[in-house]
Amino acid sequence: MFFLVDYERPTGKLIALREFSEDERRLAETARLDLELRLFRQGIEREVVLLDAPSLEALKRTHRRCFEDPPQLVRSSTTTS
Repeated sequence: MFFLVDYERPTGKLIALREFSEDERRLAETARLDLELRLFRQGIEREVVLLDAPSLEALKRTHRRCFEDPPQLVRSSTTTS
């Protein structure tokens, strides 16, 4: 699966998440480019990435900062250490 992530790094906020199936790779790539161009034209700076992961759960494990706010990240890192 492909996941289009629109993330606001300064605030740690996930703005949007869109899922695409394996056979929608070209559609996902076009959606990423369209989003990046739209944000650029509006003068909005955000992190826009297209990620490949087997599932949303896997993506949440590998990119926790996109799905948890800073206090949650601190709490979970201190409980697992």
